[in-house]
Amino acid sequence: TGTRSPMWIFALSRFLTRMRYAHFGAVTSLTALIALCVSWELWLAPLRAGGSWMVLKALPLLAPLTGILHGRIHTFQWAAMLVLAYFIEGVMRGYTDGAPSATLAHLEVALALAFIGCAIWFVRSARAA
Repeated sequence: TGTRSPMWIFALSRFLTRMRYAHFGAVTSLTALIALCVSWELWLAPLRAGGSWMVLKALPLLAPLTGILHGRIHTFQWAAMLVLAYFIEGVMRGYTDGAPSATLAHLEVALALAFIGCAIWFVRSARAA
């Protein structure tokens, strides 16, 4: 007559832990991508000395931030499509720009892929629930 917990409690616990990891990864990679876009075009390697208007490319990334923070599945879906544009920009600038900008472009590609992967992981986990 031991007090063993049912197996579904263990499975639910594992499921919620996976969703938390996916959510944390998506929030972290999205905020890091926003910070990279702003710092890249203002201080690290701007197109023109003193910063450029390209810093405005970070504005579309602010749109899904609230929905991602609140864990809304629909926001994860369309934000993954939005971040694909930043992946493409990173690939193009990684191959065409010079040394400091190319390194930042490769970092942008890594962050975009991390967000897309975590977003897919989160949506698939949420739909399995």
